[in-house]
Amino acid sequence: MVAISVLVVADTTADLRSAERRSPFAMGAGLESAPAGTPKDLHIDTTFTPVPLGRKSADAGPEMAAAGESEQYVLRGTIDSADIDRYGEARDGMRIFADPAVGLTQPAKPICPGAPPHGTASTIRGLLRVDALQAQGLNGEGVAIAIVDTGINLAHLRRQGLAPKLDPHIHWSPAQASRPGHNSLDHGTMCAHAASIAAPQAVFLDFPVLQSSRAGGSVMDGFLSDAVQAYGVLLAMMMLDQNVRPYHALVINNSWGMFHPSWDFPLGHPGRYADNPDHPFNEIVGVLAGAGADILFAAGNCGQDCPDGRCQGLTVGQITGANSHPAVLSVAGNDIDRDIVGYSSGGPGALSNVKPDISAYTHYLGSEAFGDGSADGGTSTACPLAAGCVAALRTNRPPGETGSAELFDTVRATAIQPPGQVGWDDRFGFGVINPVGAAAALSATV
Repeated sequence: MVAISVLVVADTTADLRSAERRSPFAMGAGLESAPAGTPKDLHIDTTFTPVPLGRKSADAGPEMAAAGESEQYVLRGTIDSADIDRYGEARDGMRIFADPAVGLTQPAKPICPGAPPHGTASTIRGLLRVDALQAQGLNGEGVAIAIVDTGINLAHLRRQGLAPKLDPHIHWSPAQASRPGHNSLDHGTMCAHAASIAAPQAVFLDFPVLQSSRAGGSVMDGFLSDAVQAYGVLLAMMMLDQNVRPYHALVINNSWGMFHPSWDFPLGHPGRYADNPDHPFNEIVGVLAGAGADILFAAGNCGQDCPDGRCQGLTVGQITGANSHPAVLSVAGNDIDRDIVGYSSGGPGALSNVKPDISAYTHYLGSEAFGDGSADGGTSTACPLAAGCVAALRTNRPPGETGSAELFDTVRATAIQPPGQVGWDDRFGFGVINPVGAAAALSATV
């Protein structure tokens, strides 16, 4: 018998409503007990705060629901692995879905063997034309960037010459001792450094979800249910009236993903994550995007030239789950010469064929989070670099004026395409991110 973690979607009850977070920016204390009628072979984790899933709109798509009006909630539990097939259909008003492990998209080796860091953070600022952005006042002021990762170490960023801003009040972590901005120097600090290049005035929100200690986890991994809890806090913020939200825009960076199908439910199971738009995390992503949040995911490091070992040799169709969601910007990685790095995952995606969306710079000397002279690499770096560009574009353009879908359409349309490329490419997406071009296109639409 092997107990596996699962996400559980349950119909609303009074007990679930009463367990909702007591503050818009903090998780509640969980459940006093499992909901009445829970099957005996499904063990509910009562420490997990129920997350409202929203409600289905007339066209069957997920949408926001006011506090206390959600039709369903997401819970976490465990079942015996032998019982997965028994939960192919709903039981007693509950459905189960995969809660796969997720890993960081920083490659085990910074780039294909023999390649040193290419350029520096200063080089990247020049390539992105950050000076031109700032001349237009596009610096991320009033925008929050949620770093959903291993946590941020502010002291290291300051030692690197940055002046990062962080809001300690909007936060969640599976590690009880985690303090916003005071986490171990690791992957999340690298992501924050990359995001600050184009958006130095944005405010970071620290969500170190990849610190789960369940099932032998380490600071280098987590479970999708941890991301569900973090997104529950961000969803609560976006459900506030626009006039009382603490930030006029929210950008969410996710430099992680599921590396191999063996981490998921079997092919064809209705609770799968990889290619299932009805998985609760994929639904929550859609709800948040619809509310105006700009959500970015790394494309992953299963590229054909030198894939991460966790890909187990699979290099086709590895942009899966929320990393391939149609509402997110899926980001591949290129070097300073605008060549795709060898480990960057190619498309098509599982939920949307046209993934990745764009490419961004990676593998340069930046945060040195992994030691002096170490490169900031992987699509893990490309993704927050693009997130910073999006935050800069949001400086004077709230989502009520330009929705996330429209903004991402502009980012795709203005991307710099390699010589000979027309339209979408399965490695570059629509091309290399061009924030100055995107800013000009958005200004032209006013």
